Amino acid sequence: MAELEQPTADLVALADRHGVATEYWSFFGEQVHVPAPTLRAVLTAMGVDAETDRQVRDSLDEAELALWRDLVPASLVVKQGEGELLVHVLDGHDVNLAVDLESGDRWPLTIPAQTPEARIVDGVIVWRVRVPLPGDLPLGWHTVRGWRRAHGAASDDAIGTGALVVTPHRLAAPPTRPGNRGRGWGLMAQLYSVRSRGSWGIGDFADLADLAAIAGDRGADFLLINPVHAAEVTSPIEASPYRPSTRRFLASLYVRPEDIREVAYLSPGQRAELAEAHRLIAAENTDANRIDRDEAWAAKRRGLELVHAAPRSASRQSQLDAFVAGEGRPLRDFALWCAIEEHYAQTLPAGAERPSEAWDIGSPLVAQLRDDLAGVVYFHLWLQWIVDQQLGAAQAAARQSGMTIGVMHDLAVGVHTEGSDAWSLRDMYAPGITVGAPPDMYNQQGQNWNQPPWLPAALARAGYAPLRDMIRTLLRHAGALRIDHIIGFFRLWWIPSGLGPGAGTYVRYDHDAMIGVLALEAHRAGAVVIGEDLGLVEPWVRDYLSARGILGTSVLWFEGGGLTPPEHYRQALLATVNTHDLPPTAGYLAGDHVALREELGLLTRPAADERADAERERDAVIGMLRERGLLGESPTEQQIVEALHVHLASSPSWLLGVSLVDAVGERRVQNQPGTDKEYPNWQVPLAGPDGEAILVDDLAANERFRSLTAAVDGALRR
Repeated sequence: MAELEQPTADLVALADRHGVATEYWSFFGEQVHVPAPTLRAVLTAMGVDAETDRQVRDSLDEAELALWRDLVPASLVVKQGEGELLVHVLDGHDVNLAVDLESGDRWPLTIPAQTPEARIVDGVIVWRVRVPLPGDLPLGWHTVRGWRRAHGAASDDAIGTGALVVTPHRLAAPPTRPGNRGRGWGLMAQLYSVRSRGSWGIGDFADLADLAAIAGDRGADFLLINPVHAAEVTSPIEASPYRPSTRRFLASLYVRPEDIREVAYLSPGQRAELAEAHRLIAAENTDANRIDRDEAWAAKRRGLELVHAAPRSASRQSQLDAFVAGEGRPLRDFALWCAIEEHYAQTLPAGAERPSEAWDIGSPLVAQLRDDLAGVVYFHLWLQWIVDQQLGAAQAAARQSGMTIGVMHDLAVGVHTEGSDAWSLRDMYAPGITVGAPPDMYNQQGQNWNQPPWLPAALARAGYAPLRDMIRTLLRHAGALRIDHIIGFFRLWWIPSGLGPGAGTYVRYDHDAMIGVLALEAHRAGAVVIGEDLGLVEPWVRDYLSARGILGTSVLWFEGGGLTPPEHYRQALLATVNTHDLPPTAGYLAGDHVALREELGLLTRPAADERADAERERDAVIGMLRERGLLGESPTEQQIVEALHVHLASSPSWLLGVSLVDAVGERRVQNQPGTDKEYPNWQVPLAGPDGEAILVDDLAANERFRSLTAAVDGALRR
């Protein structure tokens, strides 16, 4: 096999300048040198010419000069009381600077005496002036303005503007109930799987409110749910909540039609039609085999169209108008994407491709569709308003039940390559690139998640507004946010099109800026942030996140095979016994994670060896629980599950998560990594040990649920 071209020193320097890793340490402890074709492909996706040696040298020169051409930077994210502004002034010019606060006030900036750096840029001398930012600048989203004037000129000849984001140093510790010594616990649930008799075949925001109220009454401080980002609005709907169409807007699939106020204004005939639409899907609520999103949405959409057509009062219409105006162009673009998806699903013959112009949001065709589909666009605008209201009601129910945090949302790491975000924010994403993970012992070829990565430079040029708006939407009606794969705020594994996932490389992001934006929005919302930092994570990253007040995560089975004493866990942590990528604890104890992988052909070792290792791990953990006095001889499965959670409560960790599946005795995994069609990932309804569906209506009286939640609540209080 021919050796891949190795990069020149200039290509290495150019890659380093743009945050592209030219070497890294693999999972297996080997130092990997990234070949030139990968570096060129990644740089090209960034808009950097790197195909020839001459282009590489020219691009390297351009990279060095680019910052010197801007009067003020496009964006600057700083901690409050810190930071300086780099200003670039043409020789023979004066400059005036000011910060326009988001409050509307203007603060002039003073340029201190100094000996500035100088550089020849495009044949002209440019001076770099360093301007310290005032220590008392308030937190917030501000704008830096600079005016440049040639010596002796009567007026300014140039103005530069840039975003200035002032962020908190550290977020506060999570709020907890009195008597819990600064610690709290909560439920973790896959919302789609948690249904009631009033559901439409899938768990929804009404079920979320009821589940939160039930958990709050049991002493829980939070309810963590799967990402509820919007997916497709046409069949087939993506089952994975971690591969959404957009991370900015939310899934109308979770709306409860009957909870919309305008239902009261339907005619008797329309109410009967709504009831019939529900009746036809309601039988699915007790089907313990599989969640059918397509069927649920088809039924629910018919009902929602009825309610949408009902008259709105003047005050309700005013509220809707204000919501749409406040969300602005991004919401209108998302609603247009939904309308276009439905339009082509209804009008194109099976297998036919839509016009290429339809994929370009700036094309004349899309402009025409915006007018032609205005009614459908408005329907989807209205749906997002309803989503916002019903999520607000769920958070209110959570807080009224006594929860100190309430709903905890989950932020997916990326979006679908053909979804709304990739369409409307095309310039923000790297073309021809998807993200994933390098090879490890579980995925020896690496992983490709088929999600486009944000372009670091584009994010900075946009003043990090897309990141801000995404976080702001999720925290509007929530008390916490879990960030899936928070390492993506530091670096992502980029895979050029046509190459395998193992042939990618890491690309660095400005973590100070991105974490700062996250911290500012969380601070303003009074929210807790948890970063999923499992797997290969450099130690300094965890230290950095902890210093910013962002909690990490820990899964008992990943901590020394379950044998690491919880007393050694970190304090700033959400600690759990399991995760959605493993079977519930009852299934894990039974070795279901081995049996399922054997059945699906996913094992790389003999099944007997895997089973033996799983049994040794289980027996060692049970032995440890006995030594601690948490188990007697011949314990039941339920007793072991409860003992594990009580054991975990001895950690100093601020938050403890209890999976709802553990609380009811479910054994089936929600997601089996390494599979797509082979297993019904993200489609498994909540059921008990007998295989029968468990509904929210019956949960408060469920013996296992009451026993485990009482044990955890009591252990924390002790």
